[in-house]
Amino acid sequence: MSSTLGVPVPDQAAYMLRAAAGDAGRAYKQQLLDLLDIQPGQTVLDAGCGPGTDLPALARRAGTHGTVIGVDRDPAMLVHARERTHGLDQVQIREGDIHALPVEPGTVDRAKTDRVLMHVAEPADALAQLHRATRPGARVGLAEPDWDTLIVDAEDLETSRAFTRYTTAEAVRNATIGRSLARLAEQAGFRTEAVLATTPVFRDFQDADHTLGLGRTMQRAVDEGHIDRDRGRRWFSSLSDGPFYASFTLVSVVCVR
Repeated sequence: MSSTLGVPVPDQAAYMLRAAAGDAGRAYKQQLLDLLDIQPGQTVLDAGCGPGTDLPALARRAGTHGTVIGVDRDPAMLVHARERTHGLDQVQIREGDIHALPVEPGTVDRAKTDRVLMHVAEPADALAQLHRATRPGARVGLAEPDWDTLIVDAEDLETSRAFTRYTTAEAVRNATIGRSLARLAEQAGFRTEAVLATTPVFRDFQDADHTLGLGRTMQRAVDEGHIDRDRGRRWFSSLSDGPFYASFTLVSVVCVR
């Protein structure tokens, strides 16, 4: 299936898995897992686990005597998560919303949520749920982009700016959540231990289009009347001509209960 810009609409699970497998995805995920300091035998929660991208890595760190709980509200994602963790007896897959986690209070030693809070209705309530689920002394890792920092190089600079404005104002529910993570975590009762900012850089147009949704988002902006159709077509077509550059800032926060 393609849009009128000729952009294929991806399978959501495949999109998430590919985004995590890229250089930028691997780097910040590894850093976040290292800072979580998961110990064998601990109970680990992945809130908003999607297709189970990180569950095998969490299971390796928790070991055979640990417990890894993957929670997502999308049944289709949970099918992929179960397939991905087949044979990992320490992994439990549960259907549920991050605003009402299906986890007993005070039972989790480590928790993470990765690029989930930008989509939820109430990030503060979601963090309150993580606080409820974790034990005193538990460590929690949060990672979210700040879409105000999205930069796409093009000769038509004004359209690039319009694209970022649309992404921030319309396309993503909580587009600047990255910069607010530490504040929101502390308001939820956590103590911030580390705040890190990384800047994934994309030099390959196809990779950037897939990960950042350049064509899909531009199509929405055009369809909703935010950007002129011909202007949007020219901008998107120009991105594949010659050297390409795009980047954004991703914020990771590690906090303690």
